[in-house]
Parts: sequence; structure tokens; C-alpha cells
Amino acid sequence: MESTTSQKEKLLTVFITFFKIGLFTFGGGYAMIPLIEYETVERHHWIESKDILDIFAIAEATPGVIAINTATFVGYRVAGFWGSLMATLGVVIPSFTIISLIALFFEEFQSLEWVGYAFKGVRAGVIVLILGAVVKMGKKGEYTPLTVLILILAFGLASFTDINVIYLLLGGAVTGLFYQLWLNRKISNGKKTGEDK
Repeated sequence: MESTTSQKEKLLTVFITFFKIGLFTFGGGYAMIPLIEYETVERHHWIESKDILDIFAIAEATPGVIAINTATFVGYRVAGFWGSLMATLGVVIPSFTIISLIALFFEEFQSLEWVGYAFKGVRAGVIVLILGAVVKMGKKGEYTPLTVLILILAFGLASFTDINVIYLLLGGAVTGLFYQLWLNRKISNGKKTGEDK
């Protein structure tokens, strides 16, 4: 009975946490990253600090919105299928409700001068949130000459060309995969050479 109660409490905590993330974060998935990290790593300790970058990478590389993918993944890690469902619903419901209300009154909203000013302020805040997430996650990254090269190339191509970021993600994944395979083969060949001696 106690385990059932604790499971329900855990599911409720997961739902409320991601509901709060969905409700108080403006600017889309990338702007949610700092809040997701704070809630899941620092506050609730559901995810290890070293694992959060991998979760964001998987969430970005899989189809769908990064915030929803991250919520689903974290929810599953915390409480299985029902945890993933509660986390996904929690992060989606606020956005869905707000967008539905705005869609109903879009014409009226557009004509209000103060709404335009508010959106300009939100845009500036979103840029700061995203830059903050980049800096914070950048400090946790494990860097090798190859990862630094990929980072510089990806940033340059994304900033100064019209290449779709999907191709940059795929290119980085393929490069990392082949590099690791080459490294593993080199290590195993080195071991065989040592054994032969």
C-alpha cells in the first residue's frame, strides 16, 4: 500500500514539475533547457549532472520538440511508462492551453500595442536564457580536439550558411561514430600487438 502511495506521489511530483516548466518558460524548447536542468538535476536529483547533456542530445536528435522529448525521457527514467506520460502531459498542457486561448483572440491581441512591447521583452529574455544554457552545458562538456573541431564547424555552418541543422546533427553523429569505431579498432590492435610480443 505504501509503495502504491509513494508511486502516486512520485507521479504527481513529476507532473507538477513539468507543468511548472511548461507554464513558466517562454521561447520554446531551448529556453526550457535551464529550467529542466535545474528541476531534474539540482532540485529533485532525478538525473545525474553528467547525464543531462546526453539526454538533451538524444532529445534533440529524435523527432519532435526537445522539451517534450526530454520530459518523456526523464519521466520514464523516474517512474517508467506512467512517469513519461505524466511528464509529457505536464509540459504540454500549459502551452496547449495558452496557445489555444491566444488563437481564439489572435486578431485582438495583434492590435494591442502593449502586446508587441511584451513580445519584444520576451524575445530578449529568451536569448539570454538560451545563451545561459549554452554556457552552463558547455562547462560540463568533455572536450577532445575532434569535439572542438565539430563544435566550431557546426557553429560556423549554422551561423553563416543556409545548411539545415538536421544535416549538422547527422554529420556530427556520423563523425563521432566513425571516430569511436576507429579508436576502438586502434586500441584492440594495440592490445593484440602487445600480446604477440
